[in-house]
Amino acid sequence: MNLPQPEDIRNRLLVARLPAMPQILLKLLELCQDEESGMAELAKLIANDAGITARVMQVANSAAYQRSGRKVSLLQALNTLGADLIKTLVISESVFKTFNGFPHTAGTDLRSFWKHALTAAVVARDLARSMNYAQVEEAYLAGLLHDVGRLALLAAAPDVYHVNFQSPDNETLCAHEQRALHISHAEAGAWLIERWGMDSFLADSVLYHHEASERLETAHPLIRLVHLAHLLSDQPRDTPLASGTGTICQLSDGQLTVICQSAEGQVMKAAEYLGIDLSGLDEMAFAEPVASPLPAASPVQQRLNEEIRNRALTAELGQVFARQKDDTQLLDSVRQNARVLFDLDDTAVFLMHGSSQTLVGVSVGEQRQRLADFSVSLAGGGGLAESVLQRSLVFLARDRGALNLAEDQLLRIFGSPCLVCLPLATNTRCLGMLLAGIEPWRVADLKRQERFLLGFGAQAAAALAASARERGEMDRRVAGVREEHLQNSRKVVHEANNPLSIIKNYLGVLDDKLARQQPVAGELSILSEEVDRVGNIIKAFAGAPEPAPDSVVDINRVINDIVRLFRESRFLPASVQIAARVPEHACDIIGSADTVKQILVNLIKNAVEALAKGGQIEVINQGASRRDGAEYYELQIRDSGPGLPDEVMTKLFSPVRSSKPGDNRGLGLSIVHGLVKKLSGKISCKSSPLGTSFEILLPARPARVLPR
Repeated sequence: MNLPQPEDIRNRLLVARLPAMPQILLKLLELCQDEESGMAELAKLIANDAGITARVMQVANSAAYQRSGRKVSLLQALNTLGADLIKTLVISESVFKTFNGFPHTAGTDLRSFWKHALTAAVVARDLARSMNYAQVEEAYLAGLLHDVGRLALLAAAPDVYHVNFQSPDNETLCAHEQRALHISHAEAGAWLIERWGMDSFLADSVLYHHEASERLETAHPLIRLVHLAHLLSDQPRDTPLASGTGTICQLSDGQLTVICQSAEGQVMKAAEYLGIDLSGLDEMAFAEPVASPLPAASPVQQRLNEEIRNRALTAELGQVFARQKDDTQLLDSVRQNARVLFDLDDTAVFLMHGSSQTLVGVSVGEQRQRLADFSVSLAGGGGLAESVLQRSLVFLARDRGALNLAEDQLLRIFGSPCLVCLPLATNTRCLGMLLAGIEPWRVADLKRQERFLLGFGAQAAAALAASARERGEMDRRVAGVREEHLQNSRKVVHEANNPLSIIKNYLGVLDDKLARQQPVAGELSILSEEVDRVGNIIKAFAGAPEPAPDSVVDINRVINDIVRLFRESRFLPASVQIAARVPEHACDIIGSADTVKQILVNLIKNAVEALAKGGQIEVINQGASRRDGAEYYELQIRDSGPGLPDEVMTKLFSPVRSSKPGDNRGLGLSIVHGLVKKLSGKISCKSSPLGTSFEILLPARPARVLPR
């Protein structure tokens, strides 16, 4: 009989439209573990799910709980039923929806399945209470889910499993499942629970519920109590329990008897709440599992089914590969999935080395280290080169024609008579190669799966390409941050150097005045201001919050102070003259005096450096000027130098390296441009062989409107 192979049933489980676990159930489990949660949190959670709310209201308004005839609200319903019953209802209704969402269950009688599940759930809950296991709701849920693998197998392989779905859940069924499907419903259920992202102990309780009791004596309490709940739920009515059955949970025979006797009534009540009719089930006879042959399918239908399956798996693989954190995890995932899907146990990964035509082995997982340093040049041709260039599946064997030296070495390293070469390639380029050692008899089977294999390689290549793009983007961001940091460092050095130069020169002036016993109060005041300015510059570039700007700055005062500072210090050569021309009345702007100082100092320093042979510098306030409907003060800083070169003028306010030693003229002007913008002003420049003039427009302080 043509039964599914192990990898086939697992592939079917992957592509079967298995339902997701409702979010309300997952949130309820979190709520149950929070010792501080109460009825208010429970009510808020239930109110978000219309179906659960309706079920709670239906039970609360039933005759059993409501004798006044008046309908109750949700909060009243919760208080009427109590927290324990509400949690049971939420769990049961959530699982009920999930179970009914499995494919191939619409025409199947699920009543016996439900009775067994509800019995196991009720018994598991009572066992948890008797054992003082804190997570009672988790135990109830585990009992409900312990046979969910049967629904998963029915969804994945209805052609094989439908006959045996109604069989009793015993060791005979498990043995038949292993023979027919190479997987038991316990294994399938644990796989599904892990896929739902639920607790690992919950998955283990499902996985081991058919284990021998002796093996579970030291297991987690949830595993032991679900195992015992399964045994008790299969216990025939009116049949005495075997002595010592409860030993695995440290419970006496008397305690188990009480639990079993109370279970039936609780099960019937739970089924009633869920709308499940369990009447007449006791009279039903259950046949032992039988082997059911697969229905005959045409070759065309088989190929179509295989193509659909392969496409679904390829799409799933793309998501699996995309979730890996780095290239090492990605390549290890590629090898692991190649083992599961294609039975390729002995594999190695090679990646293309940059733009060169060379494949280089990488160390992944348990891959042999010798291949991690092995490289293959594709320049000499051969099967590997053909696989890369044609992006096709290639098989290498000594009896299939001449092999080049690298290919012969690979065959000896793998110790296999044949190698399959699977390119990891996109539509445009090959990023690497997956090599696997195989037996010759497997070549025909892998050729039949060539499209699927190439799709597998394409998904791996797409994930590698995406990872490379992310690394490139991250490298660009890091380089950008590094360049920004470097630029900021240069600006700090440049700007701090201005007041430091003034301080240095004024220290000389101070020394001369002290020697002549002249007053130095003015010089000390200037030195203090410049020291403060250094501190403010460093704080600004360090990202410290800027202080609120001065409410009013008289730019005439700042101009006079700066010109006097340059004139009285030793900064100016004897051949350079500097003068200020400002109106007699105050010219106020809103801003920081330090910012205006930085602008003027940078421009005057540049002018001084341009006058190597001497000349004149003028700092002029032309007074108020109206531009574009706004009021500005127009400042000019002129020098009689040789003018700026054309290449400097084209990138005047961008950071460019100056040809002169020392400071960077372009950096200073870029800083000036930024400072003027900070004051909401404008700056422009005119230059000729007769000199250079910078024009700065700073917004005038708005006139105050006096109250009448």
